[in-house]
Amino acid sequence: MGVMIVLASVALVYAIVQRLGRAAEVLPATDLALHQPPGTRISGIAGVEDRLAVWVERPDGARLLMVEPKSGKILSEIRLGD
Repeated sequence: MGVMIVLASVALVYAIVQRLGRAAEVLPATDLALHQPPGTRISGIAGVEDRLAVWVERPDGARLLMVEPKSGKILSEIRLGD
């Protein structure tokens, strides 16, 4: 009985080490142009599900852009302070 407990413990530790040792998925690098006016600064970026939320400070005001990273298409734009 003691041998079975030891073997089960070793198998459990081995399975945990195998799962922790897997490398994270590496995504290919992508060039992305947002086509914003001169003077625009990116103030922040956050991942939201399969999209990017990009906070930009433009000369005419701040905006939040929802971007589809695979195509680079701006899906929506929220203007602040209009």
